Amino acid sequence: MAAYEREIPLLVIPDADAATNCLSSVWGLGHKLLLHAGIGKRIYEHTQGKGYEAPILQSPPRLHWVQWQTDMHKPIARKLVTQSHDVFVALQKHGPESSDSVRKPQLVKYSRHYRAFMGECVQDLRKAAADPNVSREECESYTAQSELLQTMGLIWSLCEILFVETLPGGVVLQQLQDWLKLHFTEGDRLAREVLQSEDFQFNEVYWKAIYIYVMQGRLAEARHLLSTHAQQEQDTLNTFARMDKLMRDMPVFSALSRQSLAEFDLRWRHWQDQCAQCLEDSAFISYHHLHTICRILSGDQSVFSELSDMLGSWYQMLVTKLLYSNPTVRALDLQYHAKACIDEFGGSSRMSALDNILMAAFEFDVHQVIKASSATMSNWWFVAHLADLLHHCGKLDSHQLNFGSNLREFLLLEYASTLMSHDSLWQVVAGYLDHCPQFGRHYLELFIERIPLQSERKAMKVLRVCEEREMTEQVRSICKVLGMRSLQQGRLGSALSWCIRSKDAAFATVLSDRFLSEYSLGGGFSNLDLIDNLGAAMLLSDRLTFLGKYREFHKLYERGEFQEAAGLLLSLLTAKLAPKSFWLILLTDVLPLLELEELIFRSQQTYELLHCLNELTQWYSSKDYLRSDAAKRKTKGQQELETEKLELLKLGLARNLARAVQEEVIIS
Repeated sequence: MAAYEREIPLLVIPDADAATNCLSSVWGLGHKLLLHAGIGKRIYEHTQGKGYEAPILQSPPRLHWVQWQTDMHKPIARKLVTQSHDVFVALQKHGPESSDSVRKPQLVKYSRHYRAFMGECVQDLRKAAADPNVSREECESYTAQSELLQTMGLIWSLCEILFVETLPGGVVLQQLQDWLKLHFTEGDRLAREVLQSEDFQFNEVYWKAIYIYVMQGRLAEARHLLSTHAQQEQDTLNTFARMDKLMRDMPVFSALSRQSLAEFDLRWRHWQDQCAQCLEDSAFISYHHLHTICRILSGDQSVFSELSDMLGSWYQMLVTKLLYSNPTVRALDLQYHAKACIDEFGGSSRMSALDNILMAAFEFDVHQVIKASSATMSNWWFVAHLADLLHHCGKLDSHQLNFGSNLREFLLLEYASTLMSHDSLWQVVAGYLDHCPQFGRHYLELFIERIPLQSERKAMKVLRVCEEREMTEQVRSICKVLGMRSLQQGRLGSALSWCIRSKDAAFATVLSDRFLSEYSLGGGFSNLDLIDNLGAAMLLSDRLTFLGKYREFHKLYERGEFQEAAGLLLSLLTAKLAPKSFWLILLTDVLPLLELEELIFRSQQTYELLHCLNELTQWYSSKDYLRSDAAKRKTKGQQELETEKLELLKLGLARNLARAVQEEVIIS
């Protein structure tokens, strides 16, 4: 694992206390730490009778957020993050079971999508850097990001040629020419410069542009630029026309043509013999620059050393040399030709980090490409997506690292961790963790629990993500948090909805008590639609069951179904689902039923009601109730009203019992 880690730059915490005191830290989301100076100066005082000394803080500590690897958090980079995430998710649908004829074109397409998004991001960064309203620091930051992305694109496009596209026969020189044309545009810049200037044909920059075009194999552009030279009109020996014909006749191999490699090689050698014959005949000796071009076309090795400054790098020289000496070279043989070019540029001791990465690619050492890129790049975006693409191409071994995960998953986890620190990229993080079979689920569970839920809209999105992945515990936890937040805001209906969704029995009991307390004070329920449609959710807790059934009692009473209402009310009392503090309200609801002309409660039911009334009376006089806060908060008037209700209930139940016994005797 250590091979793929990168060092965190040394940080200086702007806190005077941090210079003398210990620093403490707490992990945040992703690559984020909360730092603070620990205990102040260790002043101890003896605590009498305790047998130990306790530290005293002189001043409260200051808090500092420290974040790193936040390149992809910036607005322009976030566009690349979201676009590449869509490509990544689509790529996961193409497994190794697909045939190569179907899979390879798709993989090439996805690779080019990644490159296109990198190029688009580079253009956006250049525009931002050119904005006169940005500060110098912002301009430097945009420029640095742009250069980094260009380096990523250079490495990625080479890996695409060598590892993803892999044409039949392994002939890659045409693709390498396109690679140079795409990433090294000095020739185009110089051509524009000279064409916009006066007397450009006599300018050394003019010939430099032509040389670069020729060395990149862009002979059409070179011929066009050469055709503008003023001396062609005075060329009685048709020297310019002869050079134009040589460049026009150069054979170009295409994998799409039906021409075999042997046929192409024969044509190419015949063409280069013509170039060599022109040199031998001194056909261009009167025009030094044309003579130099002819030396390039004939593959003269010394001319490449002479023009090495224009080539710029060993890998540009490699492509140029092979183009004019061995155009049918196989991809596997590139590494052997590269060593001579490296020596031309000072040898391996002078190679940069980029040089080492490209050389590892030419050597087909995929792991070294990933390792060197991980140590060089300032973020994990590049290596994570490249490793995933190479994994789908079958080029990346799935061997396990020291901690149980393979290389692809390790890089994806690291990349996802850098995104966790940003508030709006959590859905992108989930998309990557879904495709990490070893640790992705565990990372996602821990991450989901720490996502700040600023609004219910965001909470619903997070819940949908959890429900799609059957993350039951996380769903319950989020609903609990939102339910408690709604309760604190006084929104009982919303709190109950979240409670039902979380299936939290204890919280359901608390909320039911709040509804009952609301009814006790105001004589009615809020959120009737929710209570009326509890359905099976009322079984979540006994108290919620009581709340739902008590509301059902009210609806029966309103419809005039007094027998059913009385039976339900009696069952609620005898089942003892309601708190004792609510019994007086339930018994008070009995009084209107006792006053009806029709006998509602039979003698046995009346005895049960009397038993409940007696139990309530005893509870009011118990020590537990008298010591409770509810009893202490009651005014004298409230106590008198309770006593009056109890007396009315006794009288009403006694009269009802007499009626019931008399009617039952008559019937019998």
